[in-house]
Amino acid sequence: MSTRHALVIGASRGLGLVLANELTGRGWQVVATTRQDGGELQANADASNGRLSVESLEMTSADQLAALRERLADRRLDLLFVNAAIDRGDLSIDEVPTDMFTEVMITNALSPLRVLEALRGLVAPGGTVAVMSSEQGSITLNTEDGYELYKASKAALNQLMRSYATRHADDRQTKLLIDPGHNQTQLGGPDAPLRPEQSIPAVVDVLEAQSGAPGLQFLDRHGETVPW
Repeated sequence: MSTRHALVIGASRGLGLVLANELTGRGWQVVATTRQDGGELQANADASNGRLSVESLEMTSADQLAALRERLADRRLDLLFVNAAIDRGDLSIDEVPTDMFTEVMITNALSPLRVLEALRGLVAPGGTVAVMSSEQGSITLNTEDGYELYKASKAALNQLMRSYATRHADDRQTKLLIDPGHNQTQLGGPDAPLRPEQSIPAVVDVLEAQSGAPGLQFLDRHGETVPW
């Protein structure tokens, strides 16, 4: 079997870091991005015998995104995975300052789709474009209060991904929104029931199983459909 190639956007820590490591461990050739040089991702790359390489990217910067596209122009990807999310606390929407609303929406909803639009040309027909979402973005499952801005940003991400999938329906690329579950990350907190080392192998199983599937799907780490 030929080597599969992946680009993981947002891999400096947490879910993205473990995702890059898991793909590398399964024999993928991986490029992973981080906003800052060094750290655990670079250490993993140094020890990977060339299977993992690191690129610098602030994904909210159009100039940096264009520069990354240029640096990777000769690559052909089997997987483009965008992992990006911030949260600014459990505020009701009437307590959220406008600048905070803008920051969270840009990072969690707008920037991931800008990344897909900028880099989708690197993905081969039959390849996969995927974005880390959350069941918190499900309108159907929003039956408890709390974290209103974060939920809204993930719902916006999902809606934008639906529009993206409609616009590019004929590109023969698999399109996935992935809910990895509630994990012990900087975002999820120390009391979350899952560790990334538990959830990400299952996520990669889903990515590999869905390769070549048509249309857009919103799936959890078990491959089950998450309601919109």
